[in-house]
Amino acid sequence: MAKIESLEDFVKVHGVLLTASGLPEKLYGRLFEKLSSETFDGGANFQIELCEDGRQRRLVLTSDSMPKDSDVFLVDHAWTFRLPDAYKQLQEVPGLAERMASLMCVDTDFEDNVEETVGEEKLGIDQILENEILYAAEKGYESVKWLELEGLGIDDDTLVSLNLASKFQDLVAFSLLGNKIESVEAAVQEVTKFKHLKALWLNDNPVLQMSDSQMADAILQGCPELEICNSSFTPNYGLWALGFCADVFGKDTPGCGQQDQPLCDVTSLDLSNRSIHNLVNKAFTPHELPLLSHLNIRGNPLEENSVGELFEVLKHFPALSSLEVDIPGPLGTSAIDILESLPKLSLLNGVDTAKILENEKHVVDSMLQPRLPEWNPEDSLADRVLNVMWLYVLTYRLADEEKIDETSLWYVMDELGSALMHSDEPNFRVAPFLFMPNGNLESAVSYSLLWPIRNTHKDDECTRDFLSGIGEDKQRSARLTAWFHTPKNYFIHEFEKYQQKLQSQSFQTLPVKPPVTRSIHNNDGSPLRVYTDVPQVEEFLTRPEFVITNEPKDADIIWTSMQVDEETKKAVGITDSQYINQFPFEACLVMKHHLAETIQKAHGLPKWLQPTYNLETQLSQFIGDYSVRKRDGLNNLWILKPWNMARTIDTSITDNLSAIIRMMETGPKICQKYIELPALFEKKKFDMRYIVLLRSIDPLEIFLADVFWVRLSNNPYSLEKHSFFEYETHFTVMNYGRRLNHKPTAEFVRDFEQEHNVKWPDIHEKVRKMIRAVFEAAAFVHPEMHSPNSRAMYGVDVMLDSSFEPKILEVTYCPDCMRACKYDMEAIGGGEGIIKGRDFFNLMFGCLFLDETAHVSPL
Repeated sequence: MAKIESLEDFVKVHGVLLTASGLPEKLYGRLFEKLSSETFDGGANFQIELCEDGRQRRLVLTSDSMPKDSDVFLVDHAWTFRLPDAYKQLQEVPGLAERMASLMCVDTDFEDNVEETVGEEKLGIDQILENEILYAAEKGYESVKWLELEGLGIDDDTLVSLNLASKFQDLVAFSLLGNKIESVEAAVQEVTKFKHLKALWLNDNPVLQMSDSQMADAILQGCPELEICNSSFTPNYGLWALGFCADVFGKDTPGCGQQDQPLCDVTSLDLSNRSIHNLVNKAFTPHELPLLSHLNIRGNPLEENSVGELFEVLKHFPALSSLEVDIPGPLGTSAIDILESLPKLSLLNGVDTAKILENEKHVVDSMLQPRLPEWNPEDSLADRVLNVMWLYVLTYRLADEEKIDETSLWYVMDELGSALMHSDEPNFRVAPFLFMPNGNLESAVSYSLLWPIRNTHKDDECTRDFLSGIGEDKQRSARLTAWFHTPKNYFIHEFEKYQQKLQSQSFQTLPVKPPVTRSIHNNDGSPLRVYTDVPQVEEFLTRPEFVITNEPKDADIIWTSMQVDEETKKAVGITDSQYINQFPFEACLVMKHHLAETIQKAHGLPKWLQPTYNLETQLSQFIGDYSVRKRDGLNNLWILKPWNMARTIDTSITDNLSAIIRMMETGPKICQKYIELPALFEKKKFDMRYIVLLRSIDPLEIFLADVFWVRLSNNPYSLEKHSFFEYETHFTVMNYGRRLNHKPTAEFVRDFEQEHNVKWPDIHEKVRKMIRAVFEAAAFVHPEMHSPNSRAMYGVDVMLDSSFEPKILEVTYCPDCMRACKYDMEAIGGGEGIIKGRDFFNLMFGCLFLDETAHVSPL
């Protein structure tokens, strides 16, 4: 097609894309004009500003005003890539890593705000103590009340030698934060000499890692007035601790006098993360805090109070209108219930209570803090970008009349587009757009379109909805975790509920019953007619009992790589009397999310299935699992797999939570705990393909071929972070355009036994039991799979962990048996002898249709 010259042709060629973008029709002409002239005029209307202490950027309108749907702006794409190529591009494309690092605010190391003049020495402890005495005198205090000796390298001997109690016996607050104190005995001995101490901070001293609750108890016993210990409230907390949190008491106002109602003017009180166990306290009352309107009690266990008790305390504060609390938490699991018990609240966790009631939201938390870039100073710019890019990237997938791309394209908008921050009620919208100036995909140039969807005025921040069109039915609140720190307590609670449910499963093994299937050979001795679209079957099914036919309706047996539904049967003329190589509802096995669900419903949490989540429905539970692992210092490496794609297409490995959530945008996926410590063969990762023959579901008749084959990675295994972009290090399927290293199975087994000093029959028996358990789960959970005229072959992929325990990877319908047909293999496990490659399908069909058991073993 010639170059597009008119608006009419532009709309004709791009109609589907324009409709998909959501751009108002009245802006089509303006868009065509800017595309044709390559006009990027955003800089004349917007300004980029640093925010969050320089760790993010935001976009501000500089025009006097911009009415809704009044204009459209082109946003260039600064970087477009496929995920496996990202690291390589950042390394090799000149200037790319530098530009991305600057755009994502990771090009500068933020040091602690401690500036020391060149040549100036840090004050010594003696000088600090002298200065504190002078300061107290200037303030009119008889003695020092507040002493901070932080980050001075004070160790046990120094602490004892200072003999601080002899000089500062009236201390109210004492901080030794960030020193080198290790001895519990020394700490308790010196601290308990201060009998009037209200607050003590030993945070960031080795002694806290070495001590238990006994040290805190000893300090509290020796300092009976102590209300805050290491930032946590003690059971003695009262007016002073509350006043400290309300900024009433501090170094200039240590609060040692007998002031009547010192908290009477306090309107806002932040008690978050103070380890408060009991909120019922003589100081926390409406009498002492008559004007309290905002209260934050997040991060406190409050386990000594019942829900009813807490509501009773809170409802008596006459001015309380804003409350922040964990949900689920000490006030229960529902925001609606909290508002019904505290009807005077106008804000709950920063959200208007009317909106909560209107939307019937039970979990509410919009006071979300952004996930700011995090990195180590020694990280390269490329590594910093790879870690933080998930806060910025967007995605699309190309398609033409022929096919859709198997892997998605990710892209980063230019500096202007990337400065758009999130809002649930945005004033702008962004959509990707492919401009095809010559009317075809070869000429396509990708942009993003930006236009106002609300009336916006000068100096307003310009925002977009990061999850445009995604509501709570698609887990919106959980998906915001990719960009914001969402309430971990809620997700951990959901995970724990889910775990308890799975642990309660009590499926018993199905009994082994006599087989009911028999040979289907024709009584007149004529061969069984087989229709197939599988080249290997057509070539290698050579025994006289079978003959290939080109007409499905004439066949006794339909053996196809395509799924055959009722519509296809009707169109082709397939009847219920013909045998077919698939079972009804076999998706419960061959689709990855259904396989995990089937196993979990039957077996709960078997050790042979890695923790697995369907991200489309179980994102909250997954985030809870991820959070618990992070909290407990456990490995958090996960693999993402599309529900129903083979050959590891669109499969990724990562420990980045934002990455996992964002990859949901490229299609439905499961997220499975990666086997980070697999058994290796000659330092390489491997898995094994087993062939399973299913003759009946009820009773379960299942056979395992005596031949399996091992699939080896090409590169030595590594957990080095850059290796996760290397297909040939972490994946084993190499027979699609990659170098295939075939290893004869018997040779592999002998070498593996020798390398690891194990006995293969022991491993094989575990694999057999696991495979039977998988198909038992299908028979138990989905009895509707039963079909007397179904006979099927499945590929079962298995990996061993470093303890040589088998793990189920996936079950494949109509598996690729190229290796079984190409190579002669020695039977392993069930039988003996050599299985000729040319006989493989003869043997498999003999088992499935002629009731033979040569070179297969029943499970």
